Amino acid sequence: TGRNFGAGMSGGVAYILDPEGDFHRQCNLETFELAQLSPTDEDDVRVLIEKHQRLTGSAIAARLLKNWTSEKQSLVKVMPSDYKRVLEAQQALLKTSNIG
Repeated sequence: TGRNFGAGMSGGVAYILDPEGDFHRQCNLETFELAQLSPTDEDDVRVLIEKHQRLTGSAIAARLLKNWTSEKQSLVKVMPSDYKRVLEAQQALLKTSNIG
């Protein structure tokens, strides 16, 4: 990634492989947040990597899958702050509408 990764990112989620643990230095963290993967994220990302490996024969994807338990710790979730707030508001609205 470049030094201004995510500039203008307003929606969606990105998953970054960060084996050196220094990805945060290349980001403008004013517009998005970095987080560890949740168990659901881990499942989703693994499916994406499996598909990528199957379609491309990627050696990196194969290595990630072979050593998934340790390699998944090197993945970072990137989510725009505004997008996160919208998702949280939608979830709160769904919860209140299901209650009464």
